[in-house]
Amino acid sequence: MPLTDTAIRQAKPGDKARKLPDEKSLYLLIKPTGGKLWRMDYRFGGKRKTLSLGAYPDVTLSMARTLRDDARRLLAGEIDPGEHRKVQQAAKAERDANSFETIAREWYAKMAPTWVPSHGEKIIRRLERDIFPWLGEKPIVDITAPDLLATIRRIESRGRLETAHRALQNCGQVFRYAIATGRAQRDPAGDLRGALPPVRENHFAAITDPQEVGALLRAIDGFTGTVIVKSALKLAPLLFTRPGELRKAQWADMDLEAGEWRYFVTKTRSEHLVPLARQAVEILRELHPMTGHNPNVFPGMRDHAKPMSEAAINAALRRMGYDTKTEITGHGFRAMARTILHEHLGFEPAVIEHQLAHRVPDALGTAYNRTKFLPQRKAMMQAWADWLDKQRKGADVIPFNQSQAG
Repeated sequence: MPLTDTAIRQAKPGDKARKLPDEKSLYLLIKPTGGKLWRMDYRFGGKRKTLSLGAYPDVTLSMARTLRDDARRLLAGEIDPGEHRKVQQAAKAERDANSFETIAREWYAKMAPTWVPSHGEKIIRRLERDIFPWLGEKPIVDITAPDLLATIRRIESRGRLETAHRALQNCGQVFRYAIATGRAQRDPAGDLRGALPPVRENHFAAITDPQEVGALLRAIDGFTGTVIVKSALKLAPLLFTRPGELRKAQWADMDLEAGEWRYFVTKTRSEHLVPLARQAVEILRELHPMTGHNPNVFPGMRDHAKPMSEAAINAALRRMGYDTKTEITGHGFRAMARTILHEHLGFEPAVIEHQLAHRVPDALGTAYNRTKFLPQRKAMMQAWADWLDKQRKGADVIPFNQSQAG
């Protein structure tokens, strides 16, 4: 008599495993532990064999009968259903091992130790959010340029053109890694050059008019927030480092006697030296009694073991009435210094770029050197601090004669 769902549910385990037969060689094996497993006995090549069809209730009675019928059709075609399953499982394992997601995660694991953690986290989040849901399970050799473009277009359609470009770049890196490791023959990302519109460069909002600079500095002097944030605000235009470098500054890297701040620039993976003008040293000396017991020059408000929030400077600028999208942003102090130091104070671009910790190869092909142009940079940083003082007091712009800096 064929099995019923009621009979299966009511079947109890015994001391030994027992079988509840259905039809056409299908039966339910009830284990002493209570497990209920679907099995099918068959003969192939003169040998008796058993095919596992899953466990009840995950595999229902109707599903088990369908699987049995599929196996019987294979037998009718002189195919061993057990061996057929092994071949399918091996093929799936190979597909999984060579899927885009598997190879992408392998590439990420290889490369992540060479990246700044925050950079690596952005890449893997981008792949997980925008690429894996559509291409992750596909064998990498089967992904075509149209497949990849359709996925990238989804990002573009959200208005995230720059993210689309970055995702395409990451996919190209994964494909090239697959080629290098013998699991792909070509990179379809290369076929998509020009398929996306170019990204319009959005410069950080910055103030470069001398009179407006003076007004900004006076607004900073009148800022009524915390001493820590106000000190960071006052140092931001003086030092014009990247905002993340300023907020993560460590007292151990500061030599106030020598007037130097030395630290590692994660963006360029190089050592950097910032000459501290007299005014910058004064600000740091005033702050030291408050935060000098902490490794961080600017500890966070809630968690003193961490540096202050990356949003603190921009939030302070907004409290002062500045639009951080159109007027000035924490990063905009760099553009302010770069423009004014060259156009108004007459310093050479190479000296400015080195102080900005940019990698700018020279005629000999050498990259950034933390001590290159150091005498000129020290003179420049002091001249810049003096110029800012004059603007704060409303003085006229006085060009700096570099011949006096020797």
